Amino acid sequence: MNEDKYLVEKAIQGEIEAFEMIIQKYQQPLLNYIGRMVGERELALDFTQEVFIKTYSSLHSYKPQFKFSTWLYRIASNFIIDYWRKKKIDAFSIDHQKKLDKDLPPLQIPAGEESIVTKFETAQLKKKIERALERIPASLREVFVWRHINELSYKEIAEIKDLPTGTVKNRVFQAKELIRNLLEEAP
Repeated sequence: MNEDKYLVEKAIQGEIEAFEMIIQKYQQPLLNYIGRMVGERELALDFTQEVFIKTYSSLHSYKPQFKFSTWLYRIASNFIIDYWRKKKIDAFSIDHQKKLDKDLPPLQIPAGEESIVTKFETAQLKKKIERALERIPASLREVFVWRHINELSYKEIAEIKDLPTGTVKNRVFQAKELIRNLLEEAP
C-alpha cells in the first residue's frame, strides 16, 4: 500500500495526524495550482483550505484503486470551476491584460550558485512567464501548470479532467505555443 492510501485509511479511522501529513505533502503544489488559476494569493490560500476541508469530508468516497493526488486535483479543479460559474468568469482572452500579482507563488526554478546577472535574467524570465500564463485561456493554463509546474503525467491530468490523454497532450502543446508566442512578443 502506498503512503497516500495508508494516510487516507488512517484519516478515515479518525487519526487527524494522518490527514495533517497529507496536507503537508500537498499544500504547496495545490496552492501553486490554485494560485495560478485564480491569480490572487489570498483567494488561493482560502481556496486551498476549502479544498482540503472538502477533501477531508469526502475521504470516505475515495477509491484506493486510483491515485490520491489525481482525486485531490479533481476536487480542486471542480472547486475552481464552481467558483468561475458563480462569478461568471469565462476563460481569459489571450488579449486580456491583468496586473501581475507580486504575491503569487513564483515558478520553481532550481537555484544553483548563479551569478547576479544570471539570477536577474532568471527573475526577469519568471516574470515574463507568469505574465504570459495570465494571458492564456484558463483551460490551457490549468493543464500547463499541472504538467510543467506540478509535474503531473499526461495520464494523471487526463484522469483529473476526464479527458482522453491525446486531448490533454494537445492542450499542453497549445499552451506552450501560446506562451512561446507571448514571450517572443514581450520586450
